[in-house]
Amino acid sequence: MARTIRFLAFNVRSLWNVGSFFRTCDAFNVEKIYLTGYTGTPPRKEITKTAIGAEEFVSWESSKDPVPVLQQLKKEGWHLLALEITTDAVDLGVAHVPDKVCLIVGHELTGVPPEVLSLCDQVTKIPMLGKKESLNVAVAAGIALYRLRTV
Repeated sequence: MARTIRFLAFNVRSLWNVGSFFRTCDAFNVEKIYLTGYTGTPPRKEITKTAIGAEEFVSWESSKDPVPVLQQLKKEGWHLLALEITTDAVDLGVAHVPDKVCLIVGHELTGVPPEVLSLCDQVTKIPMLGKKESLNVAVAAGIALYRLRTV
């Protein structure tokens, strides 16, 4: 059975990152995007410029508070998987992921906040081999979605 993927972004400030989410989610057949907190929403020229129209046909919804969205997803049997650097985060390459998963990303600098992480079933990270400890959130989301779709 093919994995079903949803995607939630919380407090992502860059509209270009949001546009990239749409385009990447389209590429990996993500079922739905949740834009939460102050994450920007279409229609915005900055989103369209990066999404190149993907925001027109990728299903999405907006909510100020991600907690009720995540609680509902949990009730519906979704595995909540945060992409974040924490002491207990599992390497993305070895993480066990069920067939119904929602990938969660957060603010470009502060990441996924504790109140969201506490609802997650698992926290995963992309191992960094260079001097920097993290990637741009849209790039990291793309890598994670590729892994979720292909493994």
